[in-house]
Amino acid sequence: MVNIIVYIISGLLAGIGIGLVGLSAASIIPPILIVILGLNAYEAIGIALSADVLASGVSTLTYLKNKNVDIKNGTVMMIATVVSTYIASYFAKFIPNHVLGGFSVVATLFLGIKLTVKPINTTKGTNTKHFGKKKQIILSIIWGTLIGIICGIIGAGGGVMTLLVLTSILGYDLKTAVGTSIFIMTFNALSGAIAHIIHGGTNVIALICCVIAALITSRMSAKFANKVNNKTLNKITGIFLLTFSVILIFIKFFGHTI
Repeated sequence: MVNIIVYIISGLLAGIGIGLVGLSAASIIPPILIVILGLNAYEAIGIALSADVLASGVSTLTYLKNKNVDIKNGTVMMIATVVSTYIASYFAKFIPNHVLGGFSVVATLFLGIKLTVKPINTTKGTNTKHFGKKKQIILSIIWGTLIGIICGIIGAGGGVMTLLVLTSILGYDLKTAVGTSIFIMTFNALSGAIAHIIHGGTNVIALICCVIAALITSRMSAKFANKVNNKTLNKITGIFLLTFSVILIFIKFFGHTI
């Protein structure tokens, strides 16, 4: 029963991260399942990527309704990311369990600090970079491949890395970047989830609980994100991630003494 509660809570938290700022569930679910329940890291990442699929899909629809998704230009990056994620996911099973788990916790802490200290404040019509069609495609393929490799191996950072590339390199405004990154993450997560489940199996109960819970809160948080201003969105998400990662680190190093 305790395990099921942990599965649900991790899914709910992951859904909030997905809908708010396009954060992959793999930055939230694996640290919880690995640190608190001792679940195998490769399996935990597969469960997180599975939760990403439906939750990201639902969130994408919300951003689409608000005209905050660039499907045309995002498709090229999505294809590159999906292919590299699937390939990298196979090799991830050869990486030691404690290494994968450590990456998940560190990635969550880093993202929390980044959004709190140096938020993404671009808005529609500002700081937009214009590239030729050929250069746009090349940059999308290169960055999509790199993001896919990282996401496939450590299962974390794909959503936010895509967000940073879209805003810092390709010049997207924050909300369009979030919507587009979630669109890309939907297919990217599907590729990674299939690879992880095929090569490493899965915990069916954990999978179902995490997917349903993430689906519920991702829709709610996506609606909220499309209404709130950029400054508030960055601050809320940063504090959420920072607090969450600090709690995980405390449990990891001091939980056995409690």
